[in-house]
Amino acid sequence: MSTELPSDCPPAGSSADDLNEMWRGQLRWWHGLFAVLVVTTVVVMVAEDTQHLGWRLGCVVAIGAAYAVWGRRGMGERDLRAGITYMVLAWGLMVVLMALDGTGTAWILTFGLFPQTWAILPRNKAAGTVAVAVVGIAVVRVWQGPRTADEFIGIAISTVIMLVLSLTLGLFIDRIIREADSRARTIDELQRTQDELAAAERAQGVAGERERISREIHDTLAQGFTSVVTLARATELALDRGDLAAVRERLRMIEQTAVDNLSEARLIVAEMTPGHLQSRTLSEALQRLVDAVSAESGMSGTLRVEGEPVVLSANSEVVLLRTAQEGLANVRRHSGATTFEVSLSYGADGPVALVVTDNGVGFDPGAEARGYGLDGATARATEVGGRFDVNSTPGSGSRLRVEVPR
Repeated sequence: MSTELPSDCPPAGSSADDLNEMWRGQLRWWHGLFAVLVVTTVVVMVAEDTQHLGWRLGCVVAIGAAYAVWGRRGMGERDLRAGITYMVLAWGLMVVLMALDGTGTAWILTFGLFPQTWAILPRNKAAGTVAVAVVGIAVVRVWQGPRTADEFIGIAISTVIMLVLSLTLGLFIDRIIREADSRARTIDELQRTQDELAAAERAQGVAGERERISREIHDTLAQGFTSVVTLARATELALDRGDLAAVRERLRMIEQTAVDNLSEARLIVAEMTPGHLQSRTLSEALQRLVDAVSAESGMSGTLRVEGEPVVLSANSEVVLLRTAQEGLANVRRHSGATTFEVSLSYGADGPVALVVTDNGVGFDPGAEARGYGLDGATARATEVGGRFDVNSTPGSGSRLRVEVPR
């Protein structure tokens, strides 16, 4: 049952490590059982007080000493050299003991030696050792017996039965141990793969958010700052001309642009992470978003929740919240709307849907390539098995809809 340990030890807390710890925890029972067998054999031999008692006791004590010196290392530390040394000495002394023991008392020790052979040695070596030991014991029995035809047949039959049973049981247990070890390492490999996938997903999410933020900054703040620079230069020219009215108008426009950029910056920061969901339900996070956009833009916004709310996966809730943020950002920047509505609908058995509508100027979705934000919303919905679509007609407002599975 013993297997070679890999060069790369499993990490602490892994399934393979737990399996090894379990095996090491069982060693004291192996040691205790073998000590009981040795003591029992000695007591029975002394009680019988037959011939060659001193030699027989010496063999039993030598087997116990060999186990203490080499056997424990072979079993506990998986020291193959020490294990082989112990097996050679133990089985050699066992054959001698069987030759000296006419009463069969030495058989008691085989209840320890056979399991130890499979526990200490690799499978092929253990099978070979068991076969040699059984044949050696059979030879001793033939040497001790009357050597009649019936005796030969009886010894042959019992030897075959002992060999078949020993090999079958040993190989069966060895296969169970190998399966357990293989499953433990497979579980560890799956766990490592899951950790790597989670890290890759986090990295991909961070990269996606960075790309989104960079586009947001380019499309809003960078353009606003360009306007401020242009207006500042125009103000300087107007001041050189002494046109105070134009200066005041430029300063007012600079102030308004700065205010708009400040509002844009606050919205971008609010959209950077799904922190809205850390201590709130999805509907609470959406209500906070609606209130923030209403306060920043002056539009009238409402949130409507239909159906019985259910807890969704974190990824699905983030998709819904991000889509609402993107939709309201577009409403604020481009629609010219005065009112908007966010609707969150929990179907009885179907998907969860979020809809953002406004009464703005609308647009033609097929007139030109869609912006980064709408493409990003489509990608997010697809990643969780959902669907995203846009309906809008020039002059009739717009409607964004995303649905995700429960």
